[in-house]
Amino acid sequence: MAKKFDIPDIYHSRIIKKIKFARQITDPRKKDLAPVEVNFGDVTFLVPRHFGFCYGVENAIDIAYRTVEENPGKRIFLLSEMIHNPTVNQDLLNRGVQFLFDTDGTVRIPIDSLESDDIVIVPAFGTTVEIQNQLADRGIDPYQYNTTCPFVEKVWKRGKQLGNKGNTLVIHGKYQHEETRATFSHTAQHAPCIVVLNPKEAHLLADYMLGKKSMDTFADDFKHKCTPGFDPQNDLKKFGVINQTTMLATETKEIMQIMREAAIEKFGEAEIEQHFADTSDTLCYATNENQSATLSLLDCKADLALVVGGYNSSNTMHLVELLESKYPTYHIRDAAEMITPSEIRHFNQWDKKIHTSEDWLTVADAPLRIVITSGASCPDALVDEVILRVLDWFPNVRDVEEVLAEFDVPENN
Repeated sequence: MAKKFDIPDIYHSRIIKKIKFARQITDPRKKDLAPVEVNFGDVTFLVPRHFGFCYGVENAIDIAYRTVEENPGKRIFLLSEMIHNPTVNQDLLNRGVQFLFDTDGTVRIPIDSLESDDIVIVPAFGTTVEIQNQLADRGIDPYQYNTTCPFVEKVWKRGKQLGNKGNTLVIHGKYQHEETRATFSHTAQHAPCIVVLNPKEAHLLADYMLGKKSMDTFADDFKHKCTPGFDPQNDLKKFGVINQTTMLATETKEIMQIMREAAIEKFGEAEIEQHFADTSDTLCYATNENQSATLSLLDCKADLALVVGGYNSSNTMHLVELLESKYPTYHIRDAAEMITPSEIRHFNQWDKKIHTSEDWLTVADAPLRIVITSGASCPDALVDEVILRVLDWFPNVRDVEEVLAEFDVPENN
């Protein structure tokens, strides 16, 4: 039986909850990735099979709120944002929780100012061994209140296993991201490590490994993203690829293939198992499901796409990246970004800026078909709010309760 989490009422939804429940009953094995069409008349929303809170995020929220509730009067700190969603983090701040670091590692409150009876919550991304040790030196158990995602910990355990067998680790991730910093720190205790951002960097690393590129430029390309003294020709004689769990799974697989082919070129097909470790079992199931469901949306006819999630959420940005290959796509953090049908604020991940677009929603063109989805750290309640705000702008929409009644499914279906 799936674990049940205690999630605050403010994050519960009415619309999305009903749709998700119906899908769980009618497709318990999660075989059907086709989206649901929710027809409100002037607007039909295309809702993917998988999106929103994942296991790791629900686990983190459950632990964090329970920690606050069970420790009245104590100082409670989060190392940094628990998850990359401004609504959740602001609510925790409102409840008196303080952040020790910004997401980029900038210090807000020095660890050496903490006392042994202070409580520190480790975020879902985990933390570095160095910070663990600093907390321990203050008499604080860094994992007494641990919200680290179990799938992140799975990557760490696999990295340790591989490192103890003499493997180097290639980490697919954003080297400044909290999760990648944590994974690098834990894995570097057991093996040489190097971070690659994308297939382009994997090809570059492969060229260094094969001696096709002079080591004179290696420091410029990778010095800030590898363990000291890293030598691709020596350290990549035996290795595996692991990842930041929120990266595009298709890219991780592509990077694995690039590095495997380089190993075959260097060591031969017959010897590949002695030099390249199969690490496909470390890919996060939730990331895979959400991205696969998003890819299924690309087979549909739609006028635009709305993606709801934090502007520093890596997994949300990857959903946007997939959808914008076909539809006009707007990454918004909540309904407030949709100012009018003629004006919307949205995040552009390529220049890291908030843009304002005009005439993004033409009510006169109804009926419209709108793809809607959200990142793994976005509460379904925020998606409800986006849907209801869009419906407010159209004159001919069906009653929400009437539409939701179409998703009434008995549990013993």
